[in-house]
Amino acid sequence: MAIIETHNLSFDYIRRDDEGNVTGITRAVNDVNLSVERGEFIAILGGNGSGKSTLAKHINAILYPTEGYVLVDGKRTSEEENIWSIRQQAGMIFQNPDNQIIGSVVEEDVGFGPENMGIPSKEIWERVEESLKTLGMWEYRKHSPMRLSGGQKQRVAIAGVVAMHPKCIIMDEPTAMLDPVGRKDVIRAARALNDVEKVTVILITHYMEEAIYADRIFVMEKGEVRMAGSPKEIFSRVEELEQLRLDIPQATRLAYELKKKGMDRLSGCVLSEEELIREISRCYPAAYDVNTVYDAGEVSQTRIDGTDDGMPAIILDHVDYVYNEGMPDEIKALDDVSFEIRKGDYVGLIGHTGSGKSTLVQHLDGLLKASSGHIYFNGEDIYDSDYDMRGLRGKVGLVFQYPEHQLFEETVFKDVCFGPKNIGLSDKEAELSAYAALKAVKLPDEYYFVSPFDLSGGQKRRVAIAGVLAMKPEVLVLDEPTAGLDPEGRDEILGLVNELHEEQGITIVLVSHSMEDVAEYAERIIVMDKGRVFMNGTPREVFYHAARLETIGLAAPRVTYIMRGLKRAGFNVDPSAITISEATDSVLEAVDL
Repeated sequence: MAIIETHNLSFDYIRRDDEGNVTGITRAVNDVNLSVERGEFIAILGGNGSGKSTLAKHINAILYPTEGYVLVDGKRTSEEENIWSIRQQAGMIFQNPDNQIIGSVVEEDVGFGPENMGIPSKEIWERVEESLKTLGMWEYRKHSPMRLSGGQKQRVAIAGVVAMHPKCIIMDEPTAMLDPVGRKDVIRAARALNDVEKVTVILITHYMEEAIYADRIFVMEKGEVRMAGSPKEIFSRVEELEQLRLDIPQATRLAYELKKKGMDRLSGCVLSEEELIREISRCYPAAYDVNTVYDAGEVSQTRIDGTDDGMPAIILDHVDYVYNEGMPDEIKALDDVSFEIRKGDYVGLIGHTGSGKSTLVQHLDGLLKASSGHIYFNGEDIYDSDYDMRGLRGKVGLVFQYPEHQLFEETVFKDVCFGPKNIGLSDKEAELSAYAALKAVKLPDEYYFVSPFDLSGGQKRRVAIAGVLAMKPEVLVLDEPTAGLDPEGRDEILGLVNELHEEQGITIVLVSHSMEDVAEYAERIIVMDKGRVFMNGTPREVFYHAARLETIGLAAPRVTYIMRGLKRAGFNVDPSAITISEATDSVLEAVDL
């Protein structure tokens, strides 16, 4: 029996001016008909603006249909008397757990929902204990949520919904801000609720590796359901997904590339690493030696140091930073950090949530001042009393996570002019710099004099980056610049950054939770753990130590695990391959194609 049904569901966002007059209408969901059975695990995929989140908000009765209707457990969401019951049955978990955590103590936050439902006190505490244990957070019940990592906060948010005993949980990009282990923990918790508690799960995600666990997948574009089926049915349609600008799992992508280039014995659609290794072993048994012994060298405990040539642009010398120093709740966020970033480097900065990455990059342009230690830019100590700190911020441009939150002016052009004017350029100089920066980020001319808030997510990020570029920085620091973007938006931004690096020689520091993105673009990787430098080397050097990375909440790119599995199975492949192209070439050589 269906727990969720949409019948010819359409929804319009209506824009109004200050007087309440309608200035525009955008149809976000158009004539959607779908049915979700009790106990199903459903994934909804699609680009930014495809209607995924709008659809989800109808299931939780946050939005009401413009046309058609939605049934949740047989009740119409548009009928006011049903709203409270529906929200008890269909719990919503948002991308950012900070938006729904309100308690000062974990157990109080988890008990908030049941208390609002009028559940007796004894049963509330039973539910709190049950849900926290289910999510692996019982030992943190007396902690402040604000002292938890992103992954732990998200599990607390899920526990708060679970404690309400919903029949359905809607998860809207719940792992977008998390490191690899945090993502895995949240998806594992969702699968356990589905498998053990038989809770219906609706997962909206941009991570295709998460969608492979679903019973069914719906793919949306322009407010309509374009594709529906099992994971194998959906991901076998690679060309159609590419036309929709969506990713496919790395195992599926590697199998697709291998078949295109001659390994036509491979059959069907593979979704997981293990499945691909079995399929290659079955189809090409003569290509491997069962006596091969694989040694990954993963027990090494030595630190890897970069050996880049060139002059240092930035030097960190034994830098410490303490939040709330001298207070009972002081936290040492950076601990004896030393490294160099050389002119023309493209450095990836990775680490688990709470490892100190964002704190670190805010030191690079002087937004935060080290508690001890020194930072040098182009050979000068930025902590000298007569150092030009405003000049530093023009030379080291910092683009924050969700950079569109930096936008505030009436028009795109005014927004991009703000930075140059702020560092002392004349109006004319600022305007010339703004034009050059907007050209560099390839924003079409017709957007220059519109409000930045009328742009898409990817366009807003381009404007935010242009605002930094207009100050003509020597170093561009980007803190999770693709968080929340769909694959198309991610590729646009990372492609743009790579062009700036290659064509203008700008030094890049990219903070990211995506091991695949860092492997694709970075020339060197600095790994942070608990405020310290854990590793520092080339992508191949760093990802070679996958087991060590996993101990601190990180991982290697998924394709690297496939190659290691093939090596263990006896194939003479390169186990340190970190990109699809490297892996494709290595496997083809191993099977003599």
